[in-house]
Amino acid sequence: MEQRWKTIIEPFKIKVVEPLGFTTEDEREKILREACYNIFNIRAEHVLVDLLTDSGTSAMSAEQWAAVMRGDESYAGARSFFVFEGAIRRLTGYRHVLPVHQGRAAERILFGVTGGPGKTVISNSHFDTTRANAEAAGCAALDLPAPGATDFDVPGDFKGDIDLVALEEAIRRIGAANIPMIVMTVTNNSLGGQPVSMRNLRETARTAQHYKIPVIIDAARFAENAFFIKRRESGYAGRKVADIAAEMFSYGSGCMMSSKKDAFANIGGFLALNDPEWTRKAREILILGEGFTTYGGLAGRDLEAVARGLEEVLDEQYLTYRIRSVEYLAEGLRRAGVPIVEPPGGHAVYVNAKKFLPHIGPEGYPGQALVCELYRTAGIRAVEIGSLMFGRREGGRFVPAPMELVRLAIPRRVYTQSHIDFVVEVFGDIVKRKDAIGPMRLLEGSERLTHFTAKMMCGAA
Repeated sequence: MEQRWKTIIEPFKIKVVEPLGFTTEDEREKILREACYNIFNIRAEHVLVDLLTDSGTSAMSAEQWAAVMRGDESYAGARSFFVFEGAIRRLTGYRHVLPVHQGRAAERILFGVTGGPGKTVISNSHFDTTRANAEAAGCAALDLPAPGATDFDVPGDFKGDIDLVALEEAIRRIGAANIPMIVMTVTNNSLGGQPVSMRNLRETARTAQHYKIPVIIDAARFAENAFFIKRRESGYAGRKVADIAAEMFSYGSGCMMSSKKDAFANIGGFLALNDPEWTRKAREILILGEGFTTYGGLAGRDLEAVARGLEEVLDEQYLTYRIRSVEYLAEGLRRAGVPIVEPPGGHAVYVNAKKFLPHIGPEGYPGQALVCELYRTAGIRAVEIGSLMFGRREGGRFVPAPMELVRLAIPRRVYTQSHIDFVVEVFGDIVKRKDAIGPMRLLEGSERLTHFTAKMMCGAA
């Protein structure tokens, strides 16, 4: 698109439509009660604008649907696997490609190969399933976000970075032999979808190589991260996003990816590695729990859709539109007086619920209180990233999460500007009466990934 135009239009036209779920406020109140105030328990047909996640919720392109029809459903050695494998090898440069049904399966397999009691996985920030899978394998999960990453009011170009000084100190304290890997999540989902700089990836790889620790890239949103590097990091403005992505992957020993994000697919993922011994062990676990090594729990049509999506996501017209769409929502929320994580990330805007609802303490789950109010007011579904997701109890004592956020994740190629304007308008209404929003109480929840299964009620304990 020519640079003189201020308006960034969608770089696609709509070919198929799906009706939205309109409900009344009384109906939504009843739905919330029946769902035990857990937004995951609400049927999608009762949601008007669904910002719960950008995972698996993208609109696939005409070319992806065409690729679906070419899917080879052979149990072993399907042609579609080799299309899939070739696309990933070209993108990442890694030798061994294992398909899985989604990203958390790659996490489970990788930590199953490398984990165990006494080991620590270090990351710029683990997201929910990454932390849970590491801990389920017996590992400790240590986050080392960059200085200033949790100062949500202060913008920064690369707040997704790992703290390099803290990384060196942690390796010396824990011992390199007890650290199976360093996971670099690009972009950093837990802390606002913030990008990681190429310099930080390069320096992390240098430190890791010195101590002989593998670096694994969690690549769910690699293209968005590469685009931020192009826009913000010195020396990259003239580089193609595909080349920037290739350099990012060059600093890792492998990667794991949920293809439900930056590959536009509705299901799928992969684990890509260079280490032949890790690969051998991973294949054994893959066959046991996912399927044979050339389908990994996916249909051939899914393999084709992922392969095509990995090419389409590198289109810079699309990435310009994608990042601008998120910025547009952030601008509207700022005007409405809603505190957000600054700057907005690549796939979502994160509302600072701790600051928005200061009268609700962490044990009252301010993020979940806002999530429920969004649905009650207008049928908008979002997700809490705070003490419901990451809080825990130690010896009967409640330990809150370091942040209380609400993520508004924007599905790729799904909603138009008017949908986003509507979300901003709803927030403007909530701002006027936010002081009347009350705390939540957790009645029941699983030990890990509590937010998926929690049963809650309105009102403090």
